[in-house]
Amino acid sequence: MSAFLSRRSFLRDTGTLLTASALSQRAFGRQPGAGKHAVPTPHALQTPYKLNRLVLEKSPIAGDFDDKFVDCPFVFHHEGGFRMTYIGFDGKGYQTGLATSPDLVNWSRVACILRRQPDSPVFRYNIAMMWIVRENNAMGAGNLKKIHGRYLGAWHAYPNPGMEAGPAVIGLCWSDDLIHWELEQPCLRPDDPDATAWERGGLYKPCLVESDGTFYLFYNAKTVDLPRSEGGGWHEQTGLATSNDLRHWTRSPLNPVIANGPAGSWDDRFASDPCAVLWKNQWAVFYYGLSSRDGKARDLLALGRQPDHLHKTDSILVDAGPPGSVDDDYAHKPSVIAWNGDFYHFYTAVSGKYPNDIRGISVARSRPWA
Repeated sequence: MSAFLSRRSFLRDTGTLLTASALSQRAFGRQPGAGKHAVPTPHALQTPYKLNRLVLEKSPIAGDFDDKFVDCPFVFHHEGGFRMTYIGFDGKGYQTGLATSPDLVNWSRVACILRRQPDSPVFRYNIAMMWIVRENNAMGAGNLKKIHGRYLGAWHAYPNPGMEAGPAVIGLCWSDDLIHWELEQPCLRPDDPDATAWERGGLYKPCLVESDGTFYLFYNAKTVDLPRSEGGGWHEQTGLATSNDLRHWTRSPLNPVIANGPAGSWDDRFASDPCAVLWKNQWAVFYYGLSSRDGKARDLLALGRQPDHLHKTDSILVDAGPPGSVDDDYAHKPSVIAWNGDFYHFYTAVSGKYPNDIRGISVARSRPWA
């Protein structure tokens, strides 16, 4: 298989080859293979009530940066309202948008805040900002924090045109107003001297957390392509790098900190797209799993007192829905905040079959919808 096979193609082909039918959480039961290391999912972090519709869809205007689909929500509270950065796809590559909402349900586009740069070898086709440093409390509204007097974001970019094509790199960016951003050069690459086999194929979503003066950069990455005897495609897992100065980064010797589960588990192919917050005295890292058992993607959770000592919980947080629902293929790529005593879990919902699938942003929460 080509080293530049897109992630979307791999997801499509995996789902087609493995099975023609979706399996429900009931069929899976507890996390297969988690065994004695599984921990209960805290009730406060559960969001069983889906809105069951998209809150942000592709632009209806041809030529917009997001006229094919929207993806990868990052939701936060800012200046009395709610904001969401998201990724738009126009058929050529990813760019980054900003939306606003008064109530976490009704969202309006503001602008494309990070556009591709045709003259840049890094940003020629893609620039996907995935995270802005925010307050860490899982039970908070995710108000942004300033670092050195500015807002600090984390992006990743793929070198080739298409959806997530080629070995991506990760970097940082800075802003005074959330609209105009200054991009730094990459700080993590898949070919760094301290990178190991689990990330050699390319880097994906960065999640940047500041705590007590240390910066924790969670990210998922992929292996190089596997031989057909091992199923082809690749594996994705989640790792961690830390820094005290935002210049020098040290990968955890325990990487990947969220590894693939055993065969048949919810995350035996992908353990991806980390969303890290603090819950009580623990790190809570939401992520999504892709299973070779049914080809579905669903959002999961790992907990730990240390950011690189995480234990998966024993239940699915947001599962793929029944046929005909907005997320009947994938419910994945989490972003969480709390508001007025309710816990909200935003995610990318995908329904239908490629190339006619529909990809947009949806939400589930801890309390039933009125």
